[in-house]
Parts: sequence; structure tokens; C-alpha cells
Amino acid sequence: MSSSTPQYPPLNPSQLIQTITTLLSSSKSLPKSTLKSYLPHLTLPIIHSILSSPTLSSHPTTLFSFFQWSQSHIPSLSTHPLPFPALPPLLSSLLSHRKFKIAKSLLLDFIPSDHPQHLLHRHLLHPISSFPQPSRDLLDTAIGSYCQCEQPHLALQIFKKMKRLRMCPNLLTFNTLINALVKYPSTHSVDLCNELFNDVIKLRLAPNTNTFNILIRGYCLVYKFKDANGLLNRISEFGCVPDNVSYNTILDGLCKKGRLNDVRDLLLDMKGKGLVPNKNTYNILVHGYCKMGWLKDAAQVVELMTQNNTLPDLWTYNMLIDGLCNEGRIDDAFKLRDEMVGLKLLPDVKTYNTLINGCLDNKRSSEAFDLLEEMNKKGIKCDEFTYNTLIKWYCKEGKVEKAREVIQRMEEGGLCPDCVSYNTLISAYCKAGNLSEVLRIMKRMGEKGLKMDNFSLNTMLHTLCQERKLDEAYELLSVAHTRGYLVDAVSYGTLIAGYFRCGNMEKALNLWDEMKEREVIPTIITYNIIIGGLCKSGKTQLAIAKLNELLEKGIVPNEITYNTIIHGYCWEGNIEKAFQFHNKMVENSFKPDVYTCNILLRGLCREGMLEKAIKLFNTWIDKGKTIDVVTYNTLITALCKDQRLEDALGLVAEMEEKNVQRDKYTLNAIIGALTDAGRLKEAEEFMSNMTEIERPSDQRLQMDNREHELTAESSHELDPSSIAYSQQIDELCAEGRYKDAMLIYAELTQRGIALQKSTYFTLIKGLIKRRKSVSKAG
Repeated sequence: MSSSTPQYPPLNPSQLIQTITTLLSSSKSLPKSTLKSYLPHLTLPIIHSILSSPTLSSHPTTLFSFFQWSQSHIPSLSTHPLPFPALPPLLSSLLSHRKFKIAKSLLLDFIPSDHPQHLLHRHLLHPISSFPQPSRDLLDTAIGSYCQCEQPHLALQIFKKMKRLRMCPNLLTFNTLINALVKYPSTHSVDLCNELFNDVIKLRLAPNTNTFNILIRGYCLVYKFKDANGLLNRISEFGCVPDNVSYNTILDGLCKKGRLNDVRDLLLDMKGKGLVPNKNTYNILVHGYCKMGWLKDAAQVVELMTQNNTLPDLWTYNMLIDGLCNEGRIDDAFKLRDEMVGLKLLPDVKTYNTLINGCLDNKRSSEAFDLLEEMNKKGIKCDEFTYNTLIKWYCKEGKVEKAREVIQRMEEGGLCPDCVSYNTLISAYCKAGNLSEVLRIMKRMGEKGLKMDNFSLNTMLHTLCQERKLDEAYELLSVAHTRGYLVDAVSYGTLIAGYFRCGNMEKALNLWDEMKEREVIPTIITYNIIIGGLCKSGKTQLAIAKLNELLEKGIVPNEITYNTIIHGYCWEGNIEKAFQFHNKMVENSFKPDVYTCNILLRGLCREGMLEKAIKLFNTWIDKGKTIDVVTYNTLITALCKDQRLEDALGLVAEMEEKNVQRDKYTLNAIIGALTDAGRLKEAEEFMSNMTEIERPSDQRLQMDNREHELTAESSHELDPSSIAYSQQIDELCAEGRYKDAMLIYAELTQRGIALQKSTYFTLIKGLIKRRKSVSKAG
């Protein structure tokens, strides 16, 4: 005779609730077999009543076990973590018996499903009288749970309620909250965290070193190093001591911004506090030096590591390989990879990614694809960076369709294209003038829940500046700032460069002042842009003032900085000052390169100082320094103008001996001089012997495609229906009806109707405006 679950007489809901409540309260463990007999009669309201029973509130473990059992046996419960009405009583029971871990697991299950109603959050802020009032423990646990669910703005509101009630969160919860806010993409996050810190001090919560480390990291993320250093000095006031993490965080930020003078000062301060640099410290320094191209200094740090019994790890080698690749020393990078293998440090996906990127950047694509094969054979899976590197290379080569195929392969391999993937495509289509594709990608990013980051913004700013639409670019910059984008030095630098390019120095300088007012820290690249703009505007002395400013801030100038100022003096015809500045900078470790030589050479030739130019040329060669086709062409052109044709022809022969490829400028200078001298036959022979310079076929095809796109776009812009639809969309956007505008755009896309270029910009700006500002979200 087969056994079966006993069936009990039907009970009304009230009797069923009472029976199960009594059964659960009298059992030491969950009576699963008995409960199973009541299963056909259990509905959500009945389960809710059981979970809310005052009798069972003193049995939190049994209550939670019953809930889990119900979830696994009742389909409607398995698709929803818990009906809201049952949650507050269950949480109250669990927390009153200090079952924090179980309570938090319930919250983490419930919070994602509570969007967008936010029933729990509303109850926590404005309690419903029929439910147990939220306790300090519940509010505290909820803050951590909302942070873990990536909703720190909701956690912040709960903290503010605790503050009003004079309830103090525990230290771990507070640290979790400020850590989540620091990660939150907002320009106000750090100021907000500082405000919260002052609030908890008033609530008599004692911070620990980790609290300060989180705040320091927040300041460093927005490059407020002065404030970060200020916290280091304040930490002792609260009975805390800075640790390696405190210093390493600031060191990392300074290295990333190239402020190596400040790095040295901070290291001295660190040692003065009795802290010994650890592996992370050394690796940060290696990374900083490699980023600046100071590979010898990076190698010295590695030597110092080994002397202090700290062995370089995979991360250290990856940084050194990256530094070598950035300098174009690919063969040395491969040797270092082999050295790693000898030390039993197996190259990882980062190592391969760095080498692949280095090979592609240095026109060694066949080796890059060999490395991809090697990865496959060794079972090292490609990651997002690998695919993004390939996408970037294909876009750079003008093979955008190939880049799209990589995105498809990426998705087939189980990886999701990220902002970098799409932003690279956006950049490529912007350069090609294909704004309809830009809009399509930005729309797709929104559908995938990907936020358009400041890279997208900067790409659009660059495109607008290239189109000389500077008013639209400035408007986009202002809108982005109010919508919570982290408008950075690149954003401002792009627009400043645009103003200088259009000859509007006043607006460029005003924007520079605005950038500083908004506490956006300029990088060496931003300084190079303003120095370059001032020099081209004939304001080299103002450029020198900017050079002194960046030096005072501890930013290390690079060759571009020095070459730009030398070029500025030459442009003004002040050759003497150019050489004085050059000599002074050489004394300060500036290493002149071929660009320096070409600038000075062109300046001398332009001012008619040909003999001095020849002397500089010969001195440069005697020192074994690199010269290029521009060097030769500058001197050849000057010699031809001075009717020293034989000397010019001698340099042409020298170019051939040294395998320096002659170009159209060489041809024009020599042919012109021979023709002027009446040596027509020699001119014809020179022309026939000159190697024809042709564009690569794929580049020519790309240019043809670009021409076709522009022609096609122009023809569409002349279409009356395109103009009418464009105006309609512009009007909707002006009224803030972006959703309606996008619906019309989608319909037009299906019908193959293009829009005016300005309308695409309007729609793209609309997508940015639709993103709620962070202050609103908070």
C-alpha cells in the first residue's frame, strides 16, 4: 500500500491561519510534511497573514524557513521575492532577534523588484501605521542594502531621516554609504560625502582610517589633491593614523595626472610618518613613470623593489611592457614578456592586450593577429579590452564595418559591448560625418542601459568644433554639466582648441577661466592646447606665463610644451629668444627631438639665416640625432630660393643614401628650381625618376566613400520633405518633446528619409537632456 500525504478537512481562511500558526510556534523545526497537506489551500493573503502573525514574531528563524518553503512550493511567490505587506513584520521579527544577515538577504531580494514603486523606501521614510515602525537597525540595514543594489541616492535619504531622528548609523554602514556615493557618477558626490562626514561627527560617530581613505579616494577621483592632502593632516585629530592605502591613493592620483614632483614630496612625507612603501606603492610609481615615458626611472623603481625584498609581480611587468609599447619599443616589450615566463610569471590577458595594442599602434598588425592565435591556443580568453582594441584599430583604418563585426563576435562570445565599444564607433562615424549612425548607436546604448559617458560627450564636442559650430558645442557643454556628466579637462580643452582655431582668443581664455572656476583640473594636454593657441595668436609671452603656472602646480611639461613655445618665438620672428629658451630648457632636462630641429630650422630659413640653418643641420647630424623628410625639405626649399641648386641636389642625393623617402614637397622645390634655371631636361628626368607617391587603395576607397556620403547628405538636405521633417523634429525638441521627436525619427529611418545635419545634433542633444540630473535623482 503506497503512502500518501494525509488530507485534512477543509478549513476556512481564519481557521487555516490559526492552525498553521499554532503548528509553526509549537515545532522546533519546520514541519514540512504536515505543511504539504495544506498546500492546495495556501494563497498569498493567507501566507501574508501567517508571516505577519504576532504569535510568530518571537520565532524569526521558523518564520523565515516557512517563507523559503512557501517560495519553493507556490509558483506566484517564486516569481516575486515577497509581497510588500509581509515584509515589514518579517524584517521586524528578524532584526529584533539580531538576525541581521537573513534580514539583509531579504532586502537584497526585494529592493530590485520594488522599482519603480519604491514601496519599502516610502514606508521607511513615512511609516504606514498598520506596520511595525522602522527601527534603527532596520534603517541601518536598509542603507547598506540600497547601496549594494546601486541605489545610493535612496540610501542617502534614509540616512537623512536617521539624522533628523538623531539616530547614528554604525561605522560600517556609514563607510558603505560614502563609498557608494564616491563611485556614483556625479560632480557633487565628494562635497556631499564631506557634508555627511560632518553630520556623523555631530552624531558622535568615531570615524576610522577606512573612512578617511574613502574620502581621500573621492577627492582624488576629481583631482582635488589639495583637499586629499588636507585630510591626511586632519586624520590624527580623530585618533586615526594614515596607512599605506591613504598614501597610495593620493600617489596614484598624482601619477595619473603626471604630477611627479608632488609624488616625490608625498613619498618623503610617507617615510617621515614611518610607513614603508609596499608592493602597491612601487607599482603605482612604476605606472606613473611609464605613463610619462620615463622608463629608466621605472626600471630604477623595480631595482629598488628587489633591494627591499619586494618581488615585481605580473602587474609590475604589465606596466613596464605597456611603457615600452607606448614608446614604440615593441621588440623590447616581447623580450620582457619572455623574461616574465623565465621567472614563472605567466602572461595574462592584460599582457596580451598590451602587446596586441602596441603592435597595432606600430603598424605590426600581422604580429597582433599572431598573438590572438597564441591566446586561443593557450586557452586565454579575449576580454572586453581585447575586442575594444580591435574595434579601435579597424575604425582607425577606416574599416568601420569590420569593427561592427567585432562587436557581433563579442556578443556571440558572451561578452556585452560596453561604453568604450560604442563610443569608438560613435567617434568613427562622427569623423565620417555619418550622424544618423551616431544617433542610432546612442539610442541603442540607451536601450541597453549604457550611460553615455564623457567620452561620448567629448566626441560630439570634437565633431561640432570640426564643423566650426562652436555656439552649439558650448551649449552642449553647458547642458552636459547641468545633467551630471563629469565634464573634464578634455571637454574644455576640445572647445578651447576650437575657439583658437577660429581665431577667437578671447572666448578661449574665458572658457579657460570658467574651467578653473568649476575646479576642473587642467592636464598637460590642456595646458599644451592653450599654450599652442596663444603662441599661434602671437602671444608667446602669455604662453610663457601658462608654462610657469603649470610648473608651479607640479605638472611636468613634455616635448610638445617646449616645442610649441619655441615654435611661437619662431612664428613671431624672434629667433634669438627661441634659441635662448631652447638652451635654457635643455639645461632643465628637456631632450630636443626632430620636431625641435625642424622648428628652429624653419625659423632660421624663414628669417633668411641660411648659413646658421646649415650649421644647425650639420651639428644635428654630427650628434647622430634623427632627421626626417621635413628636415631635408626645409633646407632644400631654402637653398632653392637662394639659387643654390647644386647644394639642394646634393641633399636630395643624401636623402636617397639614407633611405629618407622624398615626397611631393621635395619634388616641387627641385622641379621649380630646375625650371627657373632653364634646365628643363633635368627637370623632366628628375620627375620621371621620382617615386610616385600614392595613397593606399583602402585609404583611397575610404576617401571615395566619405565623398559619396557627403554628396548623398547634401542631396538629402536639398529634399523639401527632409527639410520639413527636420523642422518638425526641431520644433518638438524645442518644446522638450524628445520622445515624440524620436518616434518621428524612427519612422523616417524606416522610410529611408534623411534629415538635416543640424537636426541630428538636436536629437543627440535631446538624448543627453533626457538623462535626469544627479541632483534631481538624489
